Amino acid sequence: MQVTETLNEGLKHEFKISVPASDLDAKADAKLVDLKDKVRLNGFRPGKVPVAHLKKIYGRSVMAETIDQTISDTNRQIFEDRGFRLAGEPKITMPTEKDQVEELLSGKTDLTYTVAIEVVPPIQLADFKSFSVEKPVVDVSDADVDDAIKRIAEGSRPYNAKTEGGAEKGDRVTISFKGTINGEAFEGGTSEGIQVVIGAGQFIPGFEEQLIGIGTNETRTLKVSFPKNYLNEKLAGQPAEFETTATLIEAPGETTIDDEFAKTLGLESLDKLKEAARERLTAEFAGATRQKVKRALLDRLDESHKFEAPPSLVTEEFNLMWNSIKAEMDSSGKTFADENTTEEAAKEEYHKIADRRVRLGLVLSEIGEKNKITVTDDEVSRAVIERARQMPGREKEVWDYYRSNAQALAQLRAPIYEDKVVDFVLELANVTEKKVTKEELFKDEDAEKTAA
Repeated sequence: MQVTETLNEGLKHEFKISVPASDLDAKADAKLVDLKDKVRLNGFRPGKVPVAHLKKIYGRSVMAETIDQTISDTNRQIFEDRGFRLAGEPKITMPTEKDQVEELLSGKTDLTYTVAIEVVPPIQLADFKSFSVEKPVVDVSDADVDDAIKRIAEGSRPYNAKTEGGAEKGDRVTISFKGTINGEAFEGGTSEGIQVVIGAGQFIPGFEEQLIGIGTNETRTLKVSFPKNYLNEKLAGQPAEFETTATLIEAPGETTIDDEFAKTLGLESLDKLKEAARERLTAEFAGATRQKVKRALLDRLDESHKFEAPPSLVTEEFNLMWNSIKAEMDSSGKTFADENTTEEAAKEEYHKIADRRVRLGLVLSEIGEKNKITVTDDEVSRAVIERARQMPGREKEVWDYYRSNAQALAQLRAPIYEDKVVDFVLELANVTEKKVTKEELFKDEDAEKTAA
């Protein structure tokens, strides 16, 4: 066998491999000898079929199998000998001319092919004990708990029927309506007994505002336009009219925050409600803190590991992000000018983000491999159970979906693995706590999640 490296440019390599026909023939014959004891042919006793006869019947298929196995074994040996870690699947180029293929399958010519690969560069991990990470901490105050309970009370407040006067902002109006576009009714445009809280933003823009002042049993024609990014593409951007009748108008009442209110929520007392609210806020603040710390650590890892990311992986990551961005902009009707940028500038920015994500992914993977960090089946199962809990009534459907979908399971496993690696590094790093305000903790949180 002869191996010649024909390309060595950065992370890209290409090899030309030649395997003598005699080697292939010997391997194929060995397979035929093994096959002799397994096949049953008329006129021959078990295990007594001549290899030459088997070669006439199965020779081409056995040679094809031999070639596939030889290419796989040869490539693996080449990569292992050179310590290559592949960034993607190798690209193999074989003879395609009919005569060449025929001679190869007949064992009359050497196997000659090329394999092109892109490799992951060696990654020298930093000394994580030298990392300093600041951990923002917010204590849950009594005022935070009171505000949370007030929001719960507002969402649970009673409504009482109004005996006089029209609907006002904040009132709940029960309506029936029939929608038309250019005088024609459309699917989903008719409904009865729908409750609308004016100002809550439940309906398309302009709908609720036109209900202000409407009286019980009064009918109005509301003129609105569906948003350009409306989910139903047939309705998106279309002007419509809704003949709307108010059958009941209710004004919001006051909720007294006491033990009785707590009992309506299934808790024993107001103190128990406060405990529950504090626990929820504590978990919410802890989640935000985790995001901040993780972002800071990823920034530190990014700064400490500068290397060329495999271009194919960066391109793949960029395309995923860019396709998502373009789809979102198309559905919303926005342009790059609306975002004070250009398509070229946006592409450049997202390419940088893609490069960062790929490099960080490789660094996290390297840390995990070198420190034998793994995700157990139990951890994945718990993640599946948590997903199932989020969809009451469809638990079995969710469970079956993940059990039969390896890719979906991998998508669950990836963030678990990433978090375990992050926790490993944080154990070594110097993490110091810093008291901050609630506003500081949640500042730019969404942007940070996207960038990370």
